[in-house]
Order: sequence, then C-alpha cells, then structure tokens
Amino acid sequence: MDTTSPLHKARPQFIGASTELAPGQAIDSPDLPGLFPQGVRVYITDIGTDDTPTLVRAARRVTDLGYTAVSHIACRRQTTRIALEERVRALAEEAGVGDVLIIGGDVKTPAGVFSSSMDVLETGFLDKYGIAEIGIAGHPEGSRDFSDEVANGALRLKQAWGERTGARLRIVTQFGFDAEKFIAWADGLAGLGIDLPVHLGVAGPAKITTLLKYAAVCGVGNSLSFFKKRSASLAALATSHSPESFVSPVEEHFRANPGSAIEQLHVFPFGGIKNASRWLHERGSWASEERPAARLEFRTH
Repeated sequence: MDTTSPLHKARPQFIGASTELAPGQAIDSPDLPGLFPQGVRVYITDIGTDDTPTLVRAARRVTDLGYTAVSHIACRRQTTRIALEERVRALAEEAGVGDVLIIGGDVKTPAGVFSSSMDVLETGFLDKYGIAEIGIAGHPEGSRDFSDEVANGALRLKQAWGERTGARLRIVTQFGFDAEKFIAWADGLAGLGIDLPVHLGVAGPAKITTLLKYAAVCGVGNSLSFFKKRSASLAALATSHSPESFVSPVEEHFRANPGSAIEQLHVFPFGGIKNASRWLHERGSWASEERPAARLEFRTH
C-alpha cells in the first residue's frame, strides 16, 4: 500500500466507528433519535427471521433519523433471483439505502440459488438500484467453513469485481479480542494482493458472561480462548468487559501507521446500544460529527 498517497494523511487521534441493530430495535427503539452522530453507519442485521417489508421499515427509520442505514444481505438465505431483486429494489427505493453488507449467511444449505456472496454481487442488482457502498466479510481468525486460502481468494475476486463495476468495497470483520492478531491480519492483506479498507469488529461494553455466550455462538474460537485466559477467575466473570483492551492497541497502530488498511471499527453492541453509544462518545470516537449522512433520493426505475 502506498503510504505517500494523498489518501494516507495523518490520521485523527481517535478511530471512528459504526454499530448495528436488529430490525426490531431499528423500528421500535425510542432511544435511537440523537443517540448516534449524524451520518454514522448503522448496520441492520438479518438472521433470516424478518421479511423484506420489515427490513425496509427498519432501514427507512434509520435513514430518516439521519444515520446511514447499512442493510445486511445474507446470500445463502436468499431464495430466488426475483425475491433478491425485490429486496434490493425496496431497500434502495423505499428506504434510501445506498450501502449494504454482503455476507454468506450462517446456514450450511443455501435456501435458494445463491451459494456465495459473489453469486449475489454478479446479479448486477446492486448497481441497477444505485447501491455502490458495499461491505464484505473478513475473517482475521479464519473460518470454520473454509480455509484461509479460499477466503483470501474470495476477497481478491470481490476486489476485482469492485474495480470492474466502480463499487466502493470495504472489509468488515467478525469481532475478536486479540488485537495483535487482528492488526497483523489487516496489514498482511496487501501482501496477498488485497488493497481494501478494513473495519475491525469489536465487542462493545458488556458483561463478560454475555460476551462468552456470543463468542461461542459466532464461532470466534481463537479469540474466545485468548479472552478466557485473561478472564479466567470467577471474580473476573462477574465483571464487565471494557473494549479498550482491544481498541487501544488498534488505535495506537492506526495513528502510527497511516498506510495501514485499518480504517475504522465496527462495534457489536452486545451490552446494549446505549452502553455502546455512551462508550464511543466518552472515549472520543464519536466526539465530533461523522461524515454527512448518505441521504439518498427515493428512486424509481
């Protein structure tokens, strides 16, 4: 990565962050107005239990509040090309979505015709409906479903697709606790021919028992072992986890290495969105206004 490029200027003191919500939270939570800085990316999760109208309502409220709605598209959960196109169309035209996170979807058997993220990208639906900001999944600790070689090859394919189409891609990772491993993974991508910005996943403030539960479900095994070693005592398990043990070394590296692929954090609010927001404001990540909200016109085709 060329550290002399104008893109690699001195970085701010605090690393920026996005966060995420379940669709029900996005639709119903009374806490959302003013909780986040204007324009901040707010991802809307999809675990396969919500239909398209619900996901559209969730994204529309996030957009209307002045945040940037980032809808998950879980590829292996999509049933047909027609259903996928209708979801993409509705998100773009009815909710103003111009930014999505494309993930495989944690299911062993595809629900329909899509077996990978590339299958969805190559439909052309995102370009057709004006969605040009796209997050793709990264796996600093590897995946239980495929090898590192396969994962890196997939990232190179997606990068090439972005170059062909003009889409602006970024890598968004699962959360973890071993900062050194995540930093080394992000900075090692350039040597693999992958030149994309990286948003590192971090678990927000939460009880340690809560984090252990989510880590087991999400399959972050190596980081889970690392975390358990640091929280082995019963007294520690009764306390709350501070993300600073992960974020501080990442942020130090971020400031000292303008050419690093690390661009931002993505905060998983396991301890609640108010706790995560309070921590990000107090530490300085959200001390100033984020970029202007990506408010899009509700398009028709």
